[in-house]
Amino acid sequence: MEQTHTSPNGTAAAPGAATQRRVLVVEDDGTIVEAISARLRAEGFQVQTATDGPAAVEAAEAWQPDLMVLDVMLPGFDGLEVCRRVQAQRPVPVLMLTARDDETDMLVGLGVGADDYMTKPFSMRELAARVHVLLRRIERAAQAAATPRSGILRLGELEVDHAQRRVRVRGEDVHLTPTEFDLLVCLANTPRAVLSREQLLAEVWDWADASGTRTVDSHIKALRRKIGAERIRTVHGVGYALETPAP
Repeated sequence: MEQTHTSPNGTAAAPGAATQRRVLVVEDDGTIVEAISARLRAEGFQVQTATDGPAAVEAAEAWQPDLMVLDVMLPGFDGLEVCRRVQAQRPVPVLMLTARDDETDMLVGLGVGADDYMTKPFSMRELAARVHVLLRRIERAAQAAATPRSGILRLGELEVDHAQRRVRVRGEDVHLTPTEFDLLVCLANTPRAVLSREQLLAEVWDWADASGTRTVDSHIKALRRKIGAERIRTVHGVGYALETPAP
């Protein structure tokens, strides 16, 4: 059943920590959920936990978290269904946890609204870092919406509206997660130019190392499914480029 934790325990927040931000941790393994909760409270977050699917959806609706750390395998119904139901209520950044290094699971998770994923086992330090990165991205998106760039970028039948953070293909809206939108914008800023996985990690995820290159690959695959596989070119051993129509 659901457990509730109070606000941060007085431990100094890490530099840049979003003090008082709310994180809902959904995990049915007691040892893991306590370890995640302790680390996030030490980072300056308020933490609430749920241990099954129905409790997670109820907690998300009642508590309105700023971010969810969500395990795929849960009693009641799984994390994918939790993500679908929560995202239908309101957009929430989701860091998904999976016990299997299965790319299909990762792509399905990204497809239902997850923004990032981690495969167990993982380090608590990296999990905390990814939580901070996701929240910073949401803050940047809010700032961009408040001071939007003018105009719409058009690349053939692909339209990227910076002001509204909307994407259209052939005039039809395409739903992208915040991470997918930022990834597309990063590629669209220099169309046809090849960006390495390391460059994309630095620009989109704020990661200083190459430890998350598979994260880039999975997000690219999810993005291709939404905007069309032909629009993103793979340069093997290097990275990706956004294709533009021939003049």
